[in-house]
Amino acid sequence: MPSTTAITVPQLSRLIGLPGAPVIVDVRIDEDFDADPRLLPASCRRDFKTVSSWAATFAGKPVAVVCQRGQKLSQGVTAWLRHEGISAESLEGGFEAWRDAGGLLARTAKMPPRNEKGATVWVTRSRPKVDRIACPWLIRRFVDPDAVFLFVEPAEVLAVADRFQAVPFDIDNVFWSHRGERCTFDTMIEEFGLESAALDRLAAIVRAADTASLDLVPQAAGFLAASLGLSRMYRDDLEQLEAGMLLYDAFFRWCRDATEETHNWPAAGKPS
Repeated sequence: MPSTTAITVPQLSRLIGLPGAPVIVDVRIDEDFDADPRLLPASCRRDFKTVSSWAATFAGKPVAVVCQRGQKLSQGVTAWLRHEGISAESLEGGFEAWRDAGGLLARTAKMPPRNEKGATVWVTRSRPKVDRIACPWLIRRFVDPDAVFLFVEPAEVLAVADRFQAVPFDIDNVFWSHRGERCTFDTMIEEFGLESAALDRLAAIVRAADTASLDLVPQAAGFLAASLGLSRMYRDDLEQLEAGMLLYDAFFRWCRDATEETHNWPAAGKPS
């Protein structure tokens, strides 16, 4: 009989990248992590030995716990979290099952260090339109759900990055920026190793909208119109980001599941 406190690889895979996805906690020992230093998307690493000290930080959130094979470490941590009243499940088969099934894995080599609260900090130009909403969406859904984003005047991005230990993005002459005809969103997908059919399809839409190449894909013009409309609706960049998350969630879900679906009205056939 399947465990009532486990989640399968296909079940978790369907949730990855969506706003209702569980927090993924990687409790692999250092030896296993060092052998393959990739993470399930949006994972955070925790030491299983100190679960009693960090369990409460996940109160009120669904959690999926990952160890190497889905055995003692993830099941023990899951049991502890559930003892604390947290809705937790262990990943059946663990990291190895996810990897062997071809599940999306994020490379960690280029991931920025986290601050004292466990969050990555990023800084870019104020008044975002497309790429500067696309990148925060990608980071929060696939890299760090708790990421902090600072929007400042263009001339101050590098100085703020230096003073606040933030990672600059989508400005000239920094690592996380445009490369040739590809935009910063493309760069992040490539460097984090997040290539997938759905994200690649979304990247084409973002690239076309961000670089005024609206003939590349038919969705680009509407996507740009929605992005520009949001930029006019919100004076506060962080409020615009929160609103834009829904736009990207919707397009990602379309890219993943609904590209073949059509909608016609009136329905076929003559009315009686």
